[in-house]
Formats: sequence, C-alpha cells, structure tokens
Amino acid sequence: MKLTVFWERMRAHFGDAYADSFARDHVMSELGGRTVVQALEEGWEAKDVWRAVCAAVDVPASKR
Repeated sequence: MKLTVFWERMRAHFGDAYADSFARDHVMSELGGRTVVQALEEGWEAKDVWRAVCAAVDVPASKR
C-alpha cells in the first residue's frame, strides 16, 4: 500500500482534522506502543499500520 492510499483511508475514516491528530497522538498497543507516525517513521509498512488501525478502532470490513 502506498502512503498516499494509507492517508486517504485515514482521512476517510477519521475525517481530515482528526486523522492527523490520531496518527500523531494515539499510542497503539497494536504497534508496539507507538503512534501511527512513529511506526511509519521507523519503517513499518503502511499496509501493516493500516491493519493495526483497523483492528484498534473497528474499521468496517468494507473499508479495510
């Protein structure tokens, strides 16, 4: 998954303003105690980060 697609999905699910805030501020156990931004900066694949977000916040299957 390209980063552009990842961010499109984040914005579609959370909204433009909250997607960035969630990605910077929400520490996720699914990402080993990292935020979305930290995981991406550390080299995690965007698709794996998106899967973790989906699991953490119950993204509907149709949007995964």
